[in-house]
Amino acid sequence: LLVDIGNSRIKWTTVSRGKARPSTAFARPDAETLADQAAQWWGDLKAPRRILASNVAGPAFAAALSEWCRAHWQVEIEFIMAQARARGVRNAYTVPDRLGPDRWAALIGAWHRWPRAALVIHAGTALTADALSHDGTFLGGVFVPGFDLMRNALAAHTAGLCCRPGEFHRFPRTTGDAIASGAINALCGTIERMTRFMEQAGETKPLI
Repeated sequence: LLVDIGNSRIKWTTVSRGKARPSTAFARPDAETLADQAAQWWGDLKAPRRILASNVAGPAFAAALSEWCRAHWQVEIEFIMAQARARGVRNAYTVPDRLGPDRWAALIGAWHRWPRAALVIHAGTALTADALSHDGTFLGGVFVPGFDLMRNALAAHTAGLCCRPGEFHRFPRTTGDAIASGAINALCGTIERMTRFMEQAGETKPLI
């Protein structure tokens, strides 16, 4: 059982004989209500031999999930933690284990799928853009508020810019379209600039 515990959602899948089933996603509950939700998700699932999890929801949620898996399957969760080096990837973070486990797992996955320079994008509640060099070194990366966070920030901190429907246009002509287009441009601009920085650092044009 593979579990990705994000800020807003939980994604999970099962892997058997090297093949993963299509993943499933749910809104992430609070730690206090996790047990009821887990019973709905996994109550009929055969006990897995291993459980690997990436968790950015904090220790309380990790403890609640561990307790449920221990009680129902007698299996301990193996939580992914960033390291200085693993699976051919070197972590150049100043404090390697402070790198988020979701980002670390994505970097390793990208390297094993495409062992060359790459910009690894993780788009969720926030967007991260992480630079992976041609020799498998994680150079560093950036965080940017995601699409909804940007729109909600404008709604909360400006007068008259409440969240309203909008679509991307190069030259928006409504406030809703201007907000949506601005958020998308900011996200795409982050990716474009990180790509340019990698090229300026001497990396060949990276995969994205």
